[in-house]
Amino acid sequence: MTGPYQGYVYAYPHKTAYRPLDPQPSLREVWADEDRAALFLYLHVPFCEMRCGFCNLFTRTGAPEELTGAYLDALDRQATAVLGGLGDATFATAAFGGGTPTYLTASELERLCDIAGRFAGLGSIPLGVETSPATATSDRLAVLAERGVTRVSIGVQSFLDEEARAAVRPQKRAEVEAALDRIRAAAIPTLNIDLIYGIDGQTPATWLHSLDAALAWEPEELYLYPLYVRPLTGLGRRARDWDDQRMELYRTGRDHLLAQGYEQVSMRMFRRPTGPASAASPLTGTEYCCQTDGMIGLGCGARSYTTGLHYSFEYAVGATPVRAIIDSYVREADFTTARVGFTLDDGERRRRHLIQSLLQASGVDRAAYRERFGTDAAADFDLEPFAERGWVEEDRDVVRLTPEGLAHSDAIGPALFSPEVRTLMDSYEAR
Repeated sequence: MTGPYQGYVYAYPHKTAYRPLDPQPSLREVWADEDRAALFLYLHVPFCEMRCGFCNLFTRTGAPEELTGAYLDALDRQATAVLGGLGDATFATAAFGGGTPTYLTASELERLCDIAGRFAGLGSIPLGVETSPATATSDRLAVLAERGVTRVSIGVQSFLDEEARAAVRPQKRAEVEAALDRIRAAAIPTLNIDLIYGIDGQTPATWLHSLDAALAWEPEELYLYPLYVRPLTGLGRRARDWDDQRMELYRTGRDHLLAQGYEQVSMRMFRRPTGPASAASPLTGTEYCCQTDGMIGLGCGARSYTTGLHYSFEYAVGATPVRAIIDSYVREADFTTARVGFTLDDGERRRRHLIQSLLQASGVDRAAYRERFGTDAAADFDLEPFAERGWVEEDRDVVRLTPEGLAHSDAIGPALFSPEVRTLMDSYEAR
């Protein structure tokens, strides 16, 4: 660990550890012995109106209507194949991500909801949707509200125009405020606002300015993201003390939100205790458990999880390969097999459970871990190097990160990757 910002671990293993599966198992085979009682449904829309300088998402800009229509056609074909292979299943929660799902027109969003509705009644489970200031239009939001969306997450990043420009996110604060006004008018229960710290020229004072501007909307959730420079993205860095800057801003933001009554769920996520999600899962507002429950992903950038296999399509960040993968997806006729993925043995399943739990403020429930694996998490993994730094603490019930450990989540997570996963990630050729 050479610094506090090694990488954001939102899933384990990362897609760069996935490899082509040979032979390609059928979906029926993949899901045959899985518990399908509380699944997560995720639909990926790989389109945006612009490419932000910090973005490494699987997405493309400027997609014409012919392409978005063809993409929805392919998504519908994939849904048919997945339903055929999945068998009886119950979904606990759903999300539309991207990209920017609201890049789609209102009528296209209706169709996206129809496709999702083939799996679950959207009015009966929590459904989250990501949006942007430019695409959070009244007609789109009306569709989302009518179709049962319970959470909207908007990427604001900064309420200062000059900081937005520095992050290659050219937008005006007036546009952001108008979008937030439309979201609140749509009466969707949960509003999440994403902000970024570590932007060139940002100071504690300007960071607090953006935080207070966000708090004026009384969002149920706030995500505070450190700025990362990633391979094949458009942003370069020049500040020599960037790690120190980001850590200072993180602490400023954390302390400010805690003082405002928000609770910290993870390094990035803060939630109002009165919000709809407060009594359930910190990630989705449901009883879905990311450590143990499966996920069905639809779309060429989505991944699916079973107990023993994580699978997806090819992964890329660069504009040309992303477009090629999308073009291949919309022409695809056979979605009955898993193409690219990673097989988890017992050790990797334990490691995933540990990482996904430890990086949440609630930590690892030792009894739940013992019930699942028959051993103790603290005995299975050497956490002493983190404990020596004051980053990990434990009692008879829980192993958790300390406040200082949460601040170093982006170093702790990658440090817990297995040697096999690190080797695969290191040998992945970014494209």
